[in-house]
Amino acid sequence: METLRHVVLLVHLVGFALLFGAWAVEAVNRRYKVTRLMSYGLLIAGVAGLALAAPWGISYDMNYVKIGVKLVVLLAIGALLGIGSARQRRNGSVPPALFWSIGVLTLVNAGIAVLWR
Repeated sequence: METLRHVVLLVHLVGFALLFGAWAVEAVNRRYKVTRLMSYGLLIAGVAGLALAAPWGISYDMNYVKIGVKLVVLLAIGALLGIGSARQRRNGSVPPALFWSIGVLTLVNAGIAVLWR
């Protein structure tokens, strides 16, 4: 059971890497655009994160406050991706503040996962 949990954790990390990596590529190239790969990364990280939040086969207590905060941040990133893609369809690009917020919140979510015990 622990091996399965580690596999789900790996999938969760791959989702984060897709989201943050796609965002970083756009940021380095100074293209303020929301890509489909960012949305796929968010979806993968979200589904795997929800699977990790289920108390299956663990011997320690879950930190539900941390899980809740991470879920709220994930929903905020999803909202920003949705708003950004709608504005991108209308105007051709995403406002820089909205674009940078996506990257910062993604990094904050990873920081919460690593630093909050």
